[in-house]
Amino acid sequence: MQALVYTFIALAAAAIGAAAYFGLTFTPAEAILAAVVFGCVCVVLMERALRQRAENRLERAIEDLSRLLATDAQAGAVLGQRINAMTDLNAGARLEGVEADISVLGTVIRQVAEAVAEIEDRVAKPASAGRDRMISPPPPATPPREADPSIPLEMLRQAIADNRLIHHIQPVVTLPQRRPQGYDLVPRLMMEDGDLADRPDFMPRRGGEDVIRQIEGAGLVEAITICRRARTGGQPITLYIPLSRATLGDSAASEQLIVSLEANRAIAPGLIFVIGEPDWQSLTTGERAIADAVVKKGAGFSIANVRSLRVDVAELAAQGVRSLRIDAARFIEEPEVFTDFHASDIANYVARFDVKLLGTGIANERQIVELLEDGITLVQGPYIAAAGPVRPDLVTEPARQAPQLRRVEF
Repeated sequence: MQALVYTFIALAAAAIGAAAYFGLTFTPAEAILAAVVFGCVCVVLMERALRQRAENRLERAIEDLSRLLATDAQAGAVLGQRINAMTDLNAGARLEGVEADISVLGTVIRQVAEAVAEIEDRVAKPASAGRDRMISPPPPATPPREADPSIPLEMLRQAIADNRLIHHIQPVVTLPQRRPQGYDLVPRLMMEDGDLADRPDFMPRRGGEDVIRQIEGAGLVEAITICRRARTGGQPITLYIPLSRATLGDSAASEQLIVSLEANRAIAPGLIFVIGEPDWQSLTTGERAIADAVVKKGAGFSIANVRSLRVDVAELAAQGVRSLRIDAARFIEEPEVFTDFHASDIANYVARFDVKLLGTGIANERQIVELLEDGITLVQGPYIAAAGPVRPDLVTEPARQAPQLRRVEF
């Protein structure tokens, strides 16, 4: 194409030279010079147009390349975000949850099949005396009525007024290493003769809510003191503190509880309030709001004396429950009273919601072995360690007046 253009330029230059020679009476030299000048001017103009066209084409190519690079960068950013999202996924925990679900589902299917087979056998022939029991839960047993405390309420008031209420701790250990996971705060009453009375001997069963609030308030102060000093010493601990509706249902006591937790947010995660299952189930709307406020401050709850595990564990976890306390001996002897699941599956199922089963009242080594086989790794009881005084540098002044019993070091 360029050769054709240059041919036309040469012809035009020759025509200009001829016109100048014949029409304008130029000399031959002047006519040739005019033709050469015209041809050069046309060539320069042509090269300039071609160069501009090439530059425009190059600019458009660069713009297209920039857009492609921007698109690639965008795609790379999206790919990076997806990779980060996949990295943040805890696939191991999800797989463990799926495995636990499959295990529980298999157990339930097996139990349903056994129940159906037994029902068919019952329809076909009368049930024999030696037939195994069905998996359906037996009717809940009526809890035995607790005996009245041996120490009268007035004597308890006087002892508290005389500053004879002390607090000991009892370890909650993790199996199989038996390392302390936390400590139960155990209130005790020092008698006039120097003996110590345990909680069942003096804690009021009916009435005396003001005394209960006073005991639980003193326990909270003691627990905060111990946790603060332990954290300062580089040994943060977890303390289980007794709590009841007597405190949650009283406006002044509950307000003081929230204020204390707000002022000690740094150690609040190490404070777990132990509340009985009857109290927990019978909380009113106002008391439930106080419990939710306690959880928002960072503390948690441990439900004691759990009679049945047929509960909504996810709901309990959302309400700040961190552990469920079951009687170890009863769970080993009569697991069907607590759950329809197999005994070895219930701990894994509860753990899916970050709630732990805690076996209490451990009395011998056999119970520890059986609980380990069932996956229960938190235990507490007299066989593990009895309640004893706290280390002197971590207690308040009233507690230092306690007699020197066997120490529980942490």
